[in-house]
Amino acid sequence: MKKERRERNFRILEFRENKYDIIGDIHGCYEELILLIEQLGYEKKDGLYVHPEGRRLISVGDVADKGPRNLDCLHFWMDQVTYNGAFWVHGNHCNKLYRYFLGNHVRISHGLEKTLCELDALPKEERQAFRRRYMQCYESQCYYLLLDKKRLAIVHGGLQEESMGNFSGRIRAVCLYGETTGETDENGRPQRRDWAASYHGKALVVYGHTVTAAPILVNHTVDIDQGCVYGGYLTALRYPEMEFVQVRGKPYAEYHGDGVLPK
Repeated sequence: MKKERRERNFRILEFRENKYDIIGDIHGCYEELILLIEQLGYEKKDGLYVHPEGRRLISVGDVADKGPRNLDCLHFWMDQVTYNGAFWVHGNHCNKLYRYFLGNHVRISHGLEKTLCELDALPKEERQAFRRRYMQCYESQCYYLLLDKKRLAIVHGGLQEESMGNFSGRIRAVCLYGETTGETDENGRPQRRDWAASYHGKALVVYGHTVTAAPILVNHTVDIDQGCVYGGYLTALRYPEMEFVQVRGKPYAEYHGDGVLPK
C-alpha cells in the first residue's frame, strides 16, 4: 500500500527579525554550497552552520540531482531545517525524490539517477534511515513561503499574486515548474511561459528553476538559478538588503535548457 501524502501546501510565517539568505538551485554542488555559506558569514558550530547576526537560510529547492555530492547537499539542508530553523521549499527534483520514496512510478533521469546511485552505495540500514529522514523533512516543509508580513514570497518555479494564501493542483504545478503554454518543444519538454513578465504583485517573489544569466529584478520578481551545476553560478540573495552573493560552479552536467548560461 502506498504511503498517504502528508505534504504541507504553504506557510505564512512571521519572525521578529526578517533577515534571510535565500539560496538558488544547488543540484548536488556541495563544495560550492559550503563556499557560498561561508562567504555569507555562517560559521560551523556543532555540525550546523549559524550566522552571528541570527540570519536564516532558505533554499528555493532542487538541492540534489545532476551534481557530484547529492546526499551531502540533502544532509546539509535536512540538518539546517531540523535543528537550526532553516527553510526549504519544494522543488520539482525534491518532489520527484519524495514520490520515488512513496513508491510512485517516476522516471530515473534528469539527475535523479546520480542521487540514487549515491544512495544505493550505502548499507541497507543507512538507506532506510535516509529515506525516513528525507520523508519527514520534506513533509515538514511546503510549496511556497510568505514572510515579512507577506512582503516576501519564496517558491521554486513561480507564483502569481492571486495564488498567495491559496492552494490547488494548478498552483502546485506552477510552484514546482512555473507556468507553461500547454505545448511541448522538439525534445518533448513543456514550453515555459514567462510568468514574471505578467506579475504585478506587491510581494517580492524569489524563485529558481529556470536558468538565467543573472539574477535580474523583473516586476518585483527575481530568479536566482544561474546554473551552478552547468558551470554557472550558485547565487544567494540577502534579504532585506537585496544584495547578491555568488560562487562560480563547475560544469558537472551538460545544459540542455533554453535559458542563457552566465559567461
